[in-house]
Amino acid sequence: MTLRSGFVSIVGRPNAGKSTLTNRLIGHKVAITSDRPQTTRRLIRGILTTDDAQLIIVDTPGLHRPRTLLGERLNASVREAWSSVDVIGLCLPANEEIGPGDRFIAKQVIALGRTPIVVIVTKADRVNKDQLAQRLSEVGELAEELGCTWTQVVPVSAVSGMNVEVLTEQLVALLPEGPLLYPDAEFSDEPLEITVAELIREAMLEGVEDELPHSIAVVIEEMGMREGRPPDRPLMDIRAQLFVERDSQKAIVIGKGGARLKQVGTRARKEIEVIVGTPVYLDIHVKLAKDWQKDPKKLRRLGF
Repeated sequence: MTLRSGFVSIVGRPNAGKSTLTNRLIGHKVAITSDRPQTTRRLIRGILTTDDAQLIIVDTPGLHRPRTLLGERLNASVREAWSSVDVIGLCLPANEEIGPGDRFIAKQVIALGRTPIVVIVTKADRVNKDQLAQRLSEVGELAEELGCTWTQVVPVSAVSGMNVEVLTEQLVALLPEGPLLYPDAEFSDEPLEITVAELIREAMLEGVEDELPHSIAVVIEEMGMREGRPPDRPLMDIRAQLFVERDSQKAIVIGKGGARLKQVGTRARKEIEVIVGTPVYLDIHVKLAKDWQKDPKKLRRLGF
Protein backbone atom coordinates (compact mmCIF):
# COMPACT_ATOMS: atom_id res chain seq x y z
CA MET A 1 0.00 0.00 0.00
CA THR A 2 1.32 3.43 -0.99
CA LEU A 3 1.50 5.92 1.87
CA ARG A 4 1.19 9.62 1.16
CA SER A 5 2.03 12.45 3.54
CA GLY A 6 2.48 16.18 3.30
CA PHE A 7 1.33 19.70 4.03
CA VAL A 8 -1.61 21.67 2.65
CA SER A 9 -1.83 25.39 3.41
CA ILE A 10 -5.37 26.73 3.69
CA VAL A 11 -5.24 30.36 2.53
CA GLY A 12 -7.61 33.20 1.81
CA ARG A 13 -8.62 36.63 2.95
CA PRO A 14 -9.86 37.17 6.51
CA ASN A 15 -13.17 35.49 7.39
CA ALA A 16 -13.17 33.19 4.36
CA GLY A 17 -13.97 30.14 6.53
CA LYS A 18 -10.44 28.75 6.76
CA SER A 19 -10.42 27.77 10.44
CA THR A 20 -13.91 26.26 10.40
CA LEU A 21 -12.92 24.18 7.37
CA THR A 22 -9.66 23.10 9.03
CA ASN A 23 -11.55 21.83 12.08
CA ARG A 24 -14.00 19.93 9.88
CA LEU A 25 -11.26 18.31 7.81
CA ILE A 26 -9.34 17.18 10.90
CA GLY A 27 -12.44 16.09 12.80
CA HIS A 28 -11.24 17.89 15.94
CA LYS A 29 -11.20 21.51 17.05
CA VAL A 30 -7.64 22.62 16.39
CA ALA A 31 -8.30 26.27 15.45
CA ILE A 32 -10.50 28.82 17.18
CA THR A 33 -13.27 30.41 15.13
CA SER A 34 -15.36 33.57 15.24
CA ASP A 35 -17.11 35.94 12.87
CA ARG A 36 -14.34 38.45 13.44
CA PRO A 37 -11.78 38.87 10.65
CA GLN A 38 -8.19 38.04 11.60
CA THR A 39 -9.19 35.71 14.43
CA THR A 40 -6.35 33.36 13.48
CA ARG A 41 -2.96 34.72 14.57
CA ARG A 42 -0.74 31.66 14.32
CA LEU A 43 0.06 28.89 11.89
CA ILE A 44 -2.16 26.08 13.13
CA ARG A 45 -1.23 22.57 12.00
CA GLY A 46 -4.04 20.05 12.14
CA ILE A 47 -3.14 16.41 11.50
CA LEU A 48 -5.42 13.89 9.81
CA THR A 49 -4.07 10.34 9.70
CA THR A 50 -5.86 7.65 7.69
CA ASP A 51 -4.90 4.10 6.72
CA ASP A 52 -2.99 5.31 3.66
CA ALA A 53 -2.15 8.97 4.27
CA GLN A 54 -1.24 11.72 6.69
CA LEU A 55 -2.62 15.10 5.72
CA ILE A 56 -1.26 18.10 7.66
CA ILE A 57 -3.53 21.10 7.24
CA VAL A 58 -1.79 24.42 7.88
CA ASP A 59 -4.41 27.03 8.75
CA THR A 60 -2.97 30.50 8.21
CA PRO A 61 -3.98 34.02 9.29
CA GLY A 62 -5.85 35.90 6.59
CA LEU A 63 -3.48 37.92 4.42
CA HIS A 64 -4.41 41.59 4.86
CA ARG A 65 -3.12 45.13 4.56
CA PRO A 66 -1.15 45.47 7.81
CA ARG A 67 -1.62 48.47 10.08
CA THR A 68 0.59 47.25 12.91
CA LEU A 69 3.84 45.37 13.45
CA LEU A 70 1.74 42.36 14.47
CA GLY A 71 -0.03 42.50 11.11
CA GLU A 72 3.31 42.60 9.28
CA ARG A 73 4.54 39.56 11.21
CA LEU A 74 1.33 37.63 10.55
CA ASN A 75 1.61 38.30 6.82
CA ALA A 76 5.26 37.17 6.86
CA SER A 77 4.30 33.91 8.58
CA VAL A 78 1.61 33.30 5.95
CA ARG A 79 4.03 33.75 3.05
CA GLU A 80 6.59 31.51 4.76
CA ALA A 81 3.97 28.78 5.11
CA TRP A 82 3.02 29.06 1.44
CA SER A 83 6.58 28.52 0.33
CA SER A 84 7.03 25.23 2.19
CA VAL A 85 3.86 23.22 1.56
CA ASP A 86 2.92 20.60 -1.02
CA VAL A 87 -0.53 21.98 -1.91
CA ILE A 88 -2.32 25.31 -1.59
CA GLY A 89 -6.03 25.36 -0.73
CA LEU A 90 -7.37 28.77 -1.81
CA CYS A 91 -10.63 29.56 -0.01
CA LEU A 92 -13.20 31.71 -1.82
CA PRO A 93 -16.53 32.10 0.02
CA ALA A 94 -19.62 31.14 -1.99
CA ASN A 95 -21.73 33.84 -0.36
CA GLU A 96 -19.51 36.76 -1.41
CA GLU A 97 -18.37 38.05 -4.76
CA ILE A 98 -14.73 37.53 -5.68
CA GLY A 99 -13.08 40.82 -4.76
CA PRO A 100 -9.72 42.62 -4.91
CA GLY A 101 -8.49 40.81 -1.77
CA ASP A 102 -9.20 37.42 -3.34
CA ARG A 103 -7.46 38.42 -6.58
CA PHE A 104 -4.43 39.68 -4.67
CA ILE A 105 -4.03 36.41 -2.76
CA ALA A 106 -4.66 34.32 -5.88
CA LYS A 107 -1.86 36.19 -7.69
CA GLN A 108 0.45 35.61 -4.73
CA VAL A 109 -0.05 31.84 -4.67
CA ILE A 110 0.11 31.55 -8.46
CA ALA A 111 3.50 33.24 -8.29
CA LEU A 112 4.79 30.33 -6.20
CA GLY A 113 5.10 28.38 -9.42
CA ARG A 114 4.58 24.64 -9.39
CA THR A 115 2.60 24.26 -6.16
CA PRO A 116 -0.83 22.76 -7.01
CA ILE A 117 -3.71 25.12 -6.19
CA VAL A 118 -7.07 23.69 -5.18
CA VAL A 119 -9.80 26.32 -5.09
CA ILE A 120 -12.14 25.60 -2.18
CA VAL A 121 -15.45 27.41 -2.53
CA THR A 122 -16.39 27.65 1.15
CA LYS A 123 -19.74 28.35 2.86
CA ALA A 124 -21.67 26.59 0.08
CA ASP A 125 -24.54 26.01 2.53
CA ARG A 126 -25.24 29.75 2.59
CA VAL A 127 -26.29 30.01 -1.08
CA ASN A 128 -28.77 28.28 -3.38
CA LYS A 129 -27.82 26.12 -6.36
CA ASP A 130 -28.01 28.98 -8.88
CA GLN A 131 -25.84 31.24 -6.73
CA LEU A 132 -23.29 28.44 -6.25
CA ALA A 133 -23.19 27.80 -10.00
CA GLN A 134 -22.59 31.51 -10.59
CA ARG A 135 -19.72 31.58 -8.09
CA LEU A 136 -18.13 28.48 -9.67
CA SER A 137 -18.38 30.18 -13.06
CA GLU A 138 -16.61 33.23 -11.60
CA VAL A 139 -13.85 30.98 -10.24
CA GLY A 140 -13.29 29.74 -13.80
CA GLU A 141 -13.25 33.31 -15.10
CA LEU A 142 -10.68 34.23 -12.45
CA ALA A 143 -8.35 31.51 -13.75
CA GLU A 144 -8.66 32.89 -17.28
CA GLU A 145 -8.08 36.44 -16.04
CA LEU A 146 -4.92 35.42 -14.17
CA GLY A 147 -3.67 33.06 -16.88
CA CYS A 148 -3.61 29.93 -14.75
CA THR A 149 -5.32 26.57 -14.35
CA TRP A 150 -6.71 25.46 -10.99
CA THR A 151 -5.74 21.89 -10.11
CA GLN A 152 -9.22 21.28 -8.69
CA VAL A 153 -12.29 23.33 -7.76
CA VAL A 154 -14.36 21.93 -4.89
CA PRO A 155 -17.42 23.60 -3.32
CA VAL A 156 -17.74 22.65 0.35
CA SER A 157 -19.67 23.37 3.50
CA ALA A 158 -17.78 22.89 6.73
CA VAL A 159 -21.09 23.23 8.59
CA SER A 160 -23.11 20.57 6.75
CA GLY A 161 -20.13 18.46 5.69
CA MET A 162 -20.97 18.82 1.99
CA ASN A 163 -18.04 17.55 -0.13
CA VAL A 164 -15.62 17.50 2.83
CA GLU A 165 -14.71 13.87 2.14
CA VAL A 166 -14.34 14.67 -1.57
CA LEU A 167 -11.99 17.53 -0.73
CA THR A 168 -9.95 15.31 1.58
CA GLU A 169 -9.53 12.72 -1.17
CA GLN A 170 -8.49 15.39 -3.68
CA LEU A 171 -5.90 16.86 -1.31
CA VAL A 172 -4.46 13.46 -0.36
CA ALA A 173 -4.10 12.52 -4.03
CA LEU A 174 -1.84 15.55 -4.54
CA LEU A 175 0.52 14.70 -1.67
CA PRO A 176 3.89 13.08 -2.32
CA GLU A 177 4.58 9.51 -1.28
CA GLY A 178 6.27 9.37 2.11
CA PRO A 179 6.18 8.14 5.72
CA LEU A 180 4.09 9.49 8.59
CA LEU A 181 5.46 12.82 9.77
CA TYR A 182 3.68 12.81 13.16
CA PRO A 183 2.54 10.03 15.54
CA ASP A 184 -0.77 8.71 14.24
CA ALA A 185 -2.62 9.56 17.49
CA GLU A 186 -1.93 13.31 17.24
CA PHE A 187 -4.33 15.76 15.65
CA SER A 188 -2.31 18.95 16.30
CA ASP A 189 1.28 19.88 17.16
CA GLU A 190 0.19 23.00 19.06
CA PRO A 191 1.56 23.20 22.64
CA LEU A 192 -1.25 22.76 25.17
CA GLU A 193 -0.60 26.18 26.73
CA ILE A 194 -1.14 27.87 23.36
CA THR A 195 -4.34 25.90 22.75
CA VAL A 196 -5.70 26.91 26.16
CA ALA A 197 -4.79 30.57 25.62
CA GLU A 198 -6.54 30.54 22.25
CA LEU A 199 -9.72 29.03 23.73
CA ILE A 200 -9.82 31.85 26.28
CA ARG A 201 -9.38 34.42 23.50
CA GLU A 202 -12.12 32.75 21.47
CA ALA A 203 -14.52 33.00 24.42
CA MET A 204 -13.69 36.69 24.82
CA LEU A 205 -14.25 37.43 21.11
CA GLU A 206 -17.92 36.47 21.29
CA GLY A 207 -20.07 39.58 21.38
CA VAL A 208 -17.33 42.22 21.39
CA GLU A 209 -17.36 45.06 18.88
CA ASP A 210 -15.21 47.54 16.97
CA GLU A 211 -11.43 47.23 17.31
CA LEU A 212 -11.43 45.38 20.63
CA PRO A 213 -10.96 41.87 19.14
CA HIS A 214 -7.63 42.92 17.64
CA SER A 215 -6.44 44.33 20.97
CA ILE A 216 -6.94 41.12 22.97
CA ALA A 217 -4.06 38.74 23.68
CA VAL A 218 -3.84 35.88 26.18
CA VAL A 219 -0.82 34.30 27.84
CA ILE A 220 -0.87 31.29 30.20
CA GLU A 221 1.20 32.08 33.28
CA GLU A 222 0.79 28.77 35.11
CA MET A 223 -0.85 25.45 34.35
CA GLY A 224 -0.67 22.18 36.26
CA MET A 225 -2.50 19.60 38.31
CA ARG A 226 -3.35 20.68 41.85
CA GLU A 227 -1.40 18.72 44.42
CA GLY A 228 -3.07 16.81 47.24
CA ARG A 229 -6.25 15.97 45.32
CA PRO A 230 -7.67 12.42 45.56
CA PRO A 231 -7.08 10.33 42.42
CA ASP A 232 -10.80 10.26 41.60
CA ARG A 233 -11.14 14.06 41.89
CA PRO A 234 -8.29 15.63 39.88
CA LEU A 235 -8.26 19.36 39.23
CA MET A 236 -6.11 21.38 36.85
CA ASP A 237 -5.21 24.94 37.88
CA ILE A 238 -4.77 27.46 35.07
CA ARG A 239 -3.72 31.07 35.59
CA ALA A 240 -4.06 33.28 32.53
CA GLN A 241 -3.24 36.89 31.75
CA LEU A 242 -5.57 38.63 29.28
CA PHE A 243 -4.01 41.75 27.78
CA VAL A 244 -5.72 44.78 26.23
CA GLU A 245 -4.28 48.00 24.85
CA ARG A 246 -6.35 50.69 26.63
CA ASP A 247 -8.03 51.26 29.99
CA SER A 248 -11.42 51.66 28.30
CA GLN A 249 -11.01 48.17 26.81
CA LYS A 250 -10.14 46.76 30.22
CA ALA A 251 -13.48 47.98 31.56
CA ILE A 252 -15.34 46.38 28.63
CA VAL A 253 -13.56 43.05 29.05
CA ILE A 254 -14.22 42.86 32.78
CA GLY A 255 -17.82 44.10 32.58
CA LYS A 256 -20.00 45.52 35.32
CA GLY A 257 -19.07 43.88 38.60
CA GLY A 258 -16.84 41.44 36.69
CA ALA A 259 -19.85 39.84 34.99
CA ARG A 260 -18.42 39.64 31.48
CA LEU A 261 -15.09 38.19 32.61
CA LYS A 262 -16.97 35.57 34.62
CA GLN A 263 -19.02 34.64 31.54
CA VAL A 264 -15.88 34.32 29.46
CA GLY A 265 -14.21 32.16 32.10
CA THR A 266 -17.18 29.80 32.27
CA ARG A 267 -17.37 29.47 28.47
CA ALA A 268 -13.62 28.92 28.09
CA ARG A 269 -13.39 26.48 30.99
CA LYS A 270 -15.95 24.15 29.39
CA GLU A 271 -13.95 24.07 26.13
CA ILE A 272 -10.65 23.59 27.97
CA GLU A 273 -12.03 20.68 30.02
CA VAL A 274 -12.91 18.87 26.80
CA ILE A 275 -9.32 19.24 25.60
CA VAL A 276 -7.50 18.33 28.85
CA GLY A 277 -9.99 15.69 29.98
CA THR A 278 -10.16 16.84 33.60
CA PRO A 279 -11.99 19.51 35.67
CA VAL A 280 -10.34 22.92 35.50
CA TYR A 281 -10.05 25.89 37.86
CA LEU A 282 -9.49 28.89 35.59
CA ASP A 283 -8.18 32.18 36.97
CA ILE A 284 -8.07 35.07 34.45
CA HIS A 285 -6.49 38.44 35.21
CA VAL A 286 -6.85 41.41 32.86
CA LYS A 287 -3.80 43.61 32.29
CA LEU A 288 -2.95 46.66 30.24
CA ALA A 289 -0.21 46.45 27.59
CA LYS A 290 -0.49 49.75 25.77
CA ASP A 291 -0.26 49.49 21.97
CA TRP A 292 1.23 45.99 22.21
CA GLN A 293 0.51 45.28 18.53
CA LYS A 294 3.10 47.92 17.58
CA ASP A 295 5.75 47.25 20.22
CA PRO A 296 8.45 44.64 19.36
CA LYS A 297 9.27 43.90 23.01
CA LYS A 298 5.63 43.42 23.97
CA LEU A 299 5.02 41.26 20.90
CA ARG A 300 7.86 38.96 21.97
CA ARG A 301 6.43 38.80 25.49
CA LEU A 302 3.08 37.76 24.02
CA GLY A 303 4.58 35.10 21.79
CA PHE A 304 4.74 36.95 18.47
